[in-house]
Amino acid sequence: MSRRRRDSSDEEDVGHSARKRRRGSENIDIEERLESLITRVGEKSTSSLESNLEGLASVLEADLANYKTKIMRILCSCVVKLPEKMAVYTTLVGLLNAKNYNCGGEFVEMLIRNLKESLKTGEYDNAKLIVRFLADCVNCHVIVAGSLLSMFDNFIEVTLEDNIPQVRSDWYVYAVMSALPWVAKELHEKKEAEFNKLLSTIDNYISKRQKIHVPALRVWTSDFPHPQEEYLDCLWAQIKNLRANKWSEKQIVRPYLAFDGVLCEALQHTLPQIIPPSHNEETTYPLPRVVFRMFDYTDVPEGPVLPGSHSIERYLIEEQIDRILRTNFAERKDCAAALLSFPSKNKIPLNYMIVEVMFSQLFLLPVPPYLEIFYGSLLIELCKLQPGSMPQVLAQATEMLYERIDTMNVTCIERFSNWFAYHLSNFQFRWSWDDWSTCCQMDPELPKPKFVKEVLLKAMRLSYHQRMVETVPESFEALIPEKPHSEFKYEKEGAGSMPGTMVAHQLISAIKSKCTPEEAMVLLKDLPNPLSEEESDPTYHVLGIDEGDPTYHPLRIDVFVSVLLHLGNKSFSHSFAAIAKFHHILKLLADTEEGQIWLLRTMFEVWSSHQQMMVVLVDKLLKTQIVEPSAVANWLFSSEMQPEFTKFYVWEIMHATIRKMSKQVDKLQQDVEDAKDKLDAAKRKQADGLMDDEDEEIPTDDIIERMEERLEAAQNQQKRLFLIIFQRFIMILTDHLAKCEGNSIDYNTPWYKWVIERLQQIFLLHHELVFRYISTLESLLFTSDIDFHILEIFQQFCALRS
Repeated sequence: MSRRRRDSSDEEDVGHSARKRRRGSENIDIEERLESLITRVGEKSTSSLESNLEGLASVLEADLANYKTKIMRILCSCVVKLPEKMAVYTTLVGLLNAKNYNCGGEFVEMLIRNLKESLKTGEYDNAKLIVRFLADCVNCHVIVAGSLLSMFDNFIEVTLEDNIPQVRSDWYVYAVMSALPWVAKELHEKKEAEFNKLLSTIDNYISKRQKIHVPALRVWTSDFPHPQEEYLDCLWAQIKNLRANKWSEKQIVRPYLAFDGVLCEALQHTLPQIIPPSHNEETTYPLPRVVFRMFDYTDVPEGPVLPGSHSIERYLIEEQIDRILRTNFAERKDCAAALLSFPSKNKIPLNYMIVEVMFSQLFLLPVPPYLEIFYGSLLIELCKLQPGSMPQVLAQATEMLYERIDTMNVTCIERFSNWFAYHLSNFQFRWSWDDWSTCCQMDPELPKPKFVKEVLLKAMRLSYHQRMVETVPESFEALIPEKPHSEFKYEKEGAGSMPGTMVAHQLISAIKSKCTPEEAMVLLKDLPNPLSEEESDPTYHVLGIDEGDPTYHPLRIDVFVSVLLHLGNKSFSHSFAAIAKFHHILKLLADTEEGQIWLLRTMFEVWSSHQQMMVVLVDKLLKTQIVEPSAVANWLFSSEMQPEFTKFYVWEIMHATIRKMSKQVDKLQQDVEDAKDKLDAAKRKQADGLMDDEDEEIPTDDIIERMEERLEAAQNQQKRLFLIIFQRFIMILTDHLAKCEGNSIDYNTPWYKWVIERLQQIFLLHHELVFRYISTLESLLFTSDIDFHILEIFQQFCALRS
């Protein structure tokens, strides 16, 4: 009897659990359905957008009782994740507010919380989108116009704060200005006096801003044929044009106009007071930028007219294309399809605008928003989808960029050459090379011949030398890269008289016979050191160096590294295997910075015709800690490397070295923080009596102290690296300027352009790192007594965050 009762009760429990699981599963299904309905509204459909919105508003209203929080969160997520459909969602919120006033209020409150959190955590792009959404909510009768204007006033008041960087006030002014195309007409009609006062304050701010930073961010130094405007100046000119047109524009889709009868009856909400968080020295604000312009209406042969550079439509279209790229950058096929499905594509020259926006991002200084390869792969995808039109627009853009390359920033020339080489490699390297043949007669240091040569060098990495020879006309012979090969001087004619030749051949035989590192070192021990005044004592420890020796042994390094790289010259893998096997010897031979520089010089002698091999080998030597970053920097600035100094691969090595040093510091920093967190957690557990013998190993205070010492050493090494780089720049530029002044010749030579802009590039590409040491640089190197041309670069950099 009792068993039957127990069984029956068990069955009831099982049934109850199953019903509970079913209900949970049903809830999840409904939530997923709601998310799908909300996120997909506004996409292609057999029904009109208006009927879809009306139907969705009714569905959501019915589900508010059970799924209100979920619905609110999905809508808030759409505000920042699907900004291209902003007007669709403001209309939906307007319809929900008309049906359920409390729901509208709760949504606005949640959005305001998100805005405050975004401003507090420095998520400025999200904050800008929320401000814009709130502005459009005024049009949907969700928010009172006066309360939005109060929020705008609070943002603009940031310009009156004392002791703040200009980038802070810039962002708050930009957040307001970028929302005006959506809401200005409504504000003008309902709050004209207050709105005009706001505009006057903005105008006053724009006219008084410092613009020292602008030259550092320009793609071109010339304003011909298109002015290179600072972003706030350009947007303000577009806003003033919008004002002259009585706040009417032709680009924004406003689905809420169809529901005006319903929406105007709705009660509106007043925004709470929103005070921008006070300035914090640790806050990083978005950097200023210069607006990129490549086309105007005369460049578009036929069809729709390209909007003028100061028309608000130009800003709105570019902003929407930028949004599509941000939303879809992880998948090039989806991104290309979304771009070509642009809502008003028949009213604008879409291909021209897509190409201009993509190049504006590729050339954006300091760094592009996404990997450079993204733009190359996306442009190829667009060419595939529109083979009849996109390749022609891209070819026209390439010709225009090439024609204007003389005034283009060095960083942008480098990115342009990388993109063009990649693009050509996907189209059998076909190009109208004859049109560029005049560059073959120019000074090879001028931008045009330099660009063509660098394109061929990069293209050769993606192909092979003979293909490059066959690709370009014979007239380009002077610009075709040398065939990559290794130079082994100990096998050349006359090598018999060189010191070390016999040992080099013995070493080759020994390594081919699979000798041990110790046996290889025995062969090197009898080589005389050219730096010694007299021959050293012949008694060496097998792997040691006598105390009386100089700091390094150039002949040993030269012989051993030459042999090793010669034997590993078949491929990268062979070279890596050789370095790995004899890592210990390399570390011993190059245990001082002078030795490391000599090792790098020897590598250059062997592989001077193979730039990619040098780039890869230096990276490997840094990774295996055979050479230090400071040694690489000193080698690149050495007199032996002067003929190579303006070649792009040198700076590829330099930037890779800085990044590798940065990664090492970041890793050590993370390790210290993780160790401290573990120790704190363990101490809390111990205090609560929850310690477990099986807990993972807990770092002690001594271990953390040693880790902090390693971190401090790495940070000092990083600081020293930047000091070396900037000091050497100052030395070579000062020397050049003094010589030019002494000889009464123009200092602005092609060499000077490459070098001064490389200095600027180091500042910009590594701006976050360099800002850590800005006070040291200011007090030690960039003082008032150095030449103004050099100091100006430093001042422009400082102005980026001032």
